[in-house]
Amino acid sequence: MPAARKSLLDAAYQALAHRPWSAVRMVDVAAAAGVSRQTLYNEFGSKEGLARALVRREADGYLAGVDRALAGPSDPRERLTATAEWMTSAAHENALVRALLTGCWSERLPAPELTAVPSSSAAPAQRRADGPLPSPGDFVALVRDRAVAVLYGADPPAPPDAAELTRSCELAVRLALSCVAAPPGDGGVADLVRTALPRRSTA
Repeated sequence: MPAARKSLLDAAYQALAHRPWSAVRMVDVAAAAGVSRQTLYNEFGSKEGLARALVRREADGYLAGVDRALAGPSDPRERLTATAEWMTSAAHENALVRALLTGCWSERLPAPELTAVPSSSAAPAQRRADGPLPSPGDFVALVRDRAVAVLYGADPPAPPDAAELTRSCELAVRLALSCVAAPPGDGGVADLVRTALPRRSTA
């Protein structure tokens, strides 16, 4: 990612922490990033383009965290537990991630359309941001499929074990999402996932 684009997205994210998106001004974002307002418009096209790029970046960062969690412990159940813990912590710490996962966009946040918008941007990253953004259901499938691929490894199990593993992965994802909406008590999401997943389906 070009340095100017990253600086602008960082500045927009920081601005959003202090004021609602409707009050975030492009000129202030450019100034905070140390670039001209023209550079900002060249990179994103409009405030809507900036919003889409910011949401896309946070979505990508969330999925990168999922990949890191899945690459952790060798035990499959612990990999799913680590993934569930990442999902809940990311949603707790990042309002944009929480909105992406739940579909609940507060008035403080940008709320770009999830469908693709016409793009004439010269920046490949912006053309990608102008494409479709993941819905909550898309995120369930994306995380589930990532987990299945990692846990299958090079030797996928035969049915019905394959179907059972897929269900276990989706169960872990949906348990984590329920904890985003209603935080659990003692033990957190980790205890819920470890208790809910049948050991033989993740062995």
